[in-house]
Amino acid sequence: MPRSNDPFSQDIDLLTLVLYLGCITMGWLNVYAAVYSPEDHTSLFDFSTNAGKQMMWIGTSAILIICIMVVNHKFFDSFAYLIYGFMILLLLLVLVAGANVKGSRSWFKIGSFLLQPAEFSKLATALALAKYIDQPGINLSKGKDLLYVCGIIALPCVLILASNETGSMLVFASFVIMLYREGLPGWIPAVGISVVVLFVLALMFPLLYIFIGVVVLLGLIVLLMPRYNRNVSNLISLGLVGVGMMVVVVGVDFFVNNVLQKHQRNRIKVLVDPTVDPLGVGWNVTQAKIAIGSGRLHGKGFLEGTQTKFDFVPEQSTDFIFCTIGEEHGFIGSAVVIVLFLGLLARIIVLAEKQRSRFARVYGYCVAGVIFFHLMVNVGMTIGLMPVIGIPLPFFSYGGSSLWSFSILLFIFIKLDARRNALARW
Repeated sequence: MPRSNDPFSQDIDLLTLVLYLGCITMGWLNVYAAVYSPEDHTSLFDFSTNAGKQMMWIGTSAILIICIMVVNHKFFDSFAYLIYGFMILLLLLVLVAGANVKGSRSWFKIGSFLLQPAEFSKLATALALAKYIDQPGINLSKGKDLLYVCGIIALPCVLILASNETGSMLVFASFVIMLYREGLPGWIPAVGISVVVLFVLALMFPLLYIFIGVVVLLGLIVLLMPRYNRNVSNLISLGLVGVGMMVVVVGVDFFVNNVLQKHQRNRIKVLVDPTVDPLGVGWNVTQAKIAIGSGRLHGKGFLEGTQTKFDFVPEQSTDFIFCTIGEEHGFIGSAVVIVLFLGLLARIIVLAEKQRSRFARVYGYCVAGVIFFHLMVNVGMTIGLMPVIGIPLPFFSYGGSSLWSFSILLFIFIKLDARRNALARW
């Protein structure tokens, strides 16, 4: 019989495990570098520092991982909705009893520790989506099935947004990757991408230029269209698309100035024009780019980052941990970290495609999507290509909630894949 309950069995994918261990080890060392002070000479194991606390989070993550690998694989399928419901309850409770941290009421304060339910809601939502989509007859091209899926995603999003944690809410957009793999009509993500592109263009160029661009684009489409397709119906459809594009562009100004909060508007301004208020709202991004650029090819060396030592970059051990990597290890070190993540993502997708059950495959793509979104946005915001929305770099950023949630998210999939390996070997 397959040894599905042995956490140390040969059925665990060793490459994924090695990549995970590489991430958390490098993350721990960089957290230490981010808080290191040459005057204090603090130790890696000093529990009064972020590095010491991160080591404790790593140790407790190991306990959680063992629990996941010991429990029967059917647990995650059977209790997916219950886990999801429990996380929704926590998201409701945190609105009432949560601690206010930097303007966000999204944390439970337990003694000297903080726990953020929004981090764990991503894995709970991934389990619920996998459970629902795994049902016989579910087809994402059907309006009813797609509506249920959108509801599963939207509910935690609304609650997270209510706690003023916009960054964590945006991560749920990563589930589109899984939905597309499972049959979501291609025009839906295409419309979403188009809206994002138009939003950025509306921030960068005058309305007249965009209008001319839309007219030229539609004109080229008509010219390149086969003559038998140039009927009234298709031309009207193209016209409506053009009108819709301009409605989006015109609505951007209203959205930015009347819907977004002041700090969110400031972050968008910095993204469009990095020179805006470099000593104020643009300080984080400016200093982050200086830190990364100063590392050049090889970096300044471990614990030799001057931007780090003199605290020029705020939140350098959490949201801006990639600055430490860039400054102390340079382009080469940064590239190694990105390749490490890309290797992990590629391995997860390969394993997801090998799964025998739709539940495991859907969950695997959810894991890959969430990690990819965090990687793209976190690295992007430190180099000025993405707005600063305050989400951690998986396995690298300091914080118990982040490390626990990503470890649980990944190892549930490793457990499901171990079961597949055990059955194949048996």
